[in-house]
Amino acid sequence: MIAAIKGEIIDKGENDLILQVSGLGFKVFTPKSVYLKSQIGDFISLFTNLVVREESLTLFGFETKEEKNLFGLFLSVNGIGPKTALAIISNLSVDAIINAILSNHDDIFCQVPGIGKKTAQKIVLFMHDKVDNMVTKEAILGYKDINSEVMDALVSLGYSISEAQSAIQSIPKNTPDDIENRLRVALQFFST
Repeated sequence: MIAAIKGEIIDKGENDLILQVSGLGFKVFTPKSVYLKSQIGDFISLFTNLVVREESLTLFGFETKEEKNLFGLFLSVNGIGPKTALAIISNLSVDAIINAILSNHDDIFCQVPGIGKKTAQKIVLFMHDKVDNMVTKEAILGYKDINSEVMDALVSLGYSISEAQSAIQSIPKNTPDDIENRLRVALQFFST
């Protein structure tokens, strides 16, 4: 299996990059975040997942191991294919995905095109225990306690779950882990 790839971007498609590695060109499908900041001529290093089907071999590339691991977990959910898994990772950050799963907020996944309520519920149900292996116990407690409290506070103030999740995603990593500071920073998201 191809676990990682490093090379020069020699072309861009609609949602893929062509990387030249030792004279070979590899077509790599990437999340929007990678695609949008990549320019032809840039050198890039990606963690990859090779999806093997009867008719094709498709390579998906990610900036972080966490994105790659989540992609693999999404593929193990019945009814989620590689394009849908990539769409989820393109539309939601790793933190947002983990927070939504650990907090049982399946509505977050409904904002991704192609994901309905039943599929979103299936994602949360199936992946809840599996996400446990991806993050430390301290991080899990942080996601459950702090971000859930911030989300609940924002929803009680009248914001939708997706608006609240967007505000939580905007909170810088160096923000103190107390509810007051995190809520204040999240509310600033709506004033910009």
